[in-house]
Amino acid sequence: MSRPVVVKALWGAAVLVLVAGCSSGGSGGAPSAAPPPSVSSSPSTAGRVAVVGTLAEDLKSPWGLAELPGGDLLVSSRDERTVTRVDGRTGAKTLLGEVPGVVPGGEGGLLGLAVRDGRVYAYLTTASDNRIVRMRYGGGRGDRLGPPEPVLTGIPKGLVHDGGRIAFGPDGMLYAGTGETGRTGLAQDRASLGGKILRMTPEGRPAPGNPFPGSVVYSYGHRNVQGLAWDPEGRLWAAEFGQNTWDELNLVEPGRNYGWPEVEGRAGRAGFTDPVAQWPTSEASPSGIAYARGAIWMAALRGERLWRVPVSGAKRSGEPEAFLTGEYGRLRTVLAAGGGRLWLVTSETDTRGTPGPGDDRILRLEVR
Repeated sequence: MSRPVVVKALWGAAVLVLVAGCSSGGSGGAPSAAPPPSVSSSPSTAGRVAVVGTLAEDLKSPWGLAELPGGDLLVSSRDERTVTRVDGRTGAKTLLGEVPGVVPGGEGGLLGLAVRDGRVYAYLTTASDNRIVRMRYGGGRGDRLGPPEPVLTGIPKGLVHDGGRIAFGPDGMLYAGTGETGRTGLAQDRASLGGKILRMTPEGRPAPGNPFPGSVVYSYGHRNVQGLAWDPEGRLWAAEFGQNTWDELNLVEPGRNYGWPEVEGRAGRAGFTDPVAQWPTSEASPSGIAYARGAIWMAALRGERLWRVPVSGAKRSGEPEAFLTGEYGRLRTVLAAGGGRLWLVTSETDTRGTPGPGDDRILRLEVR
């Protein structure tokens, strides 16, 4: 695998079984002048993506990424159990601290992050479960995270399929993607929090309007959800790992059954909702997703590429296209930064990659 060293540039510079289906260093300096960035080849002339620089490097097992008011970023380390603040302009890193109670192992550890109203929310693995906690954070550069307060506990944990992505939706509710931890029956069991997409208030109570009264379960029949994103019309999209055959991008609607383990990929069977797009597991193993400029962008781990899936309304409007194939290794998280910009986090130091100098990185991307 060849991964060129990524040049640092300003935003204005010129311009996705175990492996198949599963899944702080020093301060970074200010970006320097750079030659024109490389744009991945693609048969289409619209919706191309360019890596225009590296914001930060030498990150260890990065997983969750959240943007603070003002543009700085928070990044979690799955295995080191830490949260680091990254200056959104210079890449300078400030360690905010280690989150107590996290017990890394397999695919578990300190996973997804979200930010709301002066609190940092985190999805993490403990000795007994996966759970969501929140910690006070004033947002100043000298601030530290407060002690974790449980929001939702009792999400099943395992060495694999721990899910982990959390995000606040346009409705102000907190959503979480979970996994079935290798116990496939959990996905169809609506009394279990495993193999689900969950929807809750910021305090962890079942959100108003949820499809199953008194439950945080929003949709079920999922294998391992690690990608959540909304389009401008408020539709929820989710990416999840398949087992041996198909990884999926789904349009998520309340109360729907997405099939696992009864079906994998498109089946056309009554009672199950088919994915909008699917990929062989060798080409994807999808983690984070984001919406930008008319498309869902999906980070692929085993596939070592960034997928673009054009969407119009509730449907796919074109064929998926792959970018950056093999150039930066395993890709874990993608986050929309506004104005056609994306943050992209690599995942070579998660024990399944082949890390090189500078890994792991947060890359700056522009969609044109």
